[in-house]
Amino acid sequence: MTYPVPSNELERLAVLRDLDLLDTQQDPAFDDLCREAARTFDAPVALITLLDARRQWFKARVGLEICETARDASFCNYVVAQDIVLIVPDAQKDSRFATNPLVVGPPHVRFYAGAPLYYGEGVRLGALCIIDQRPRAADEIDATRLRHLADRVAGEIWVRQATLSARHLGA
Repeated sequence: MTYPVPSNELERLAVLRDLDLLDTQQDPAFDDLCREAARTFDAPVALITLLDARRQWFKARVGLEICETARDASFCNYVVAQDIVLIVPDAQKDSRFATNPLVVGPPHVRFYAGAPLYYGEGVRLGALCIIDQRPRAADEIDATRLRHLADRVAGEIWVRQATLSARHLGA
């Protein structure tokens, strides 16, 4: 399966590696934002995803037991590469996703909406997304609300990094 790749992929991966967020413990702030996204959109699944070179890892998740998927199955690739709020009303009817293993098999994604997580100028680490197993509609107001929640997630990443940096300076 092919997917779009951001023009700054090497820089993006270096920033993600330097942030040291992958495979870290659960964090109440990220968990709370994930739950808020699920509640706000009445979605059974909400995820805070980070894309590394080979996988999509979930920093926080609601409604999904797995903690990562292969990157080539990730809807978030499109969000990160194209710098958009991606809304897919019915993945079975979208040629980009109709044969995706996450659509044809568990968790049977039908609806997807994702907004990019920014860190610095033009660096998109992943996405805040909501998923449903049934098709549904979303509009510009929903896209704006999702982008605002994603900005709050990005803010938490900044806070976490500032706190870690301050600890290292004080050590």
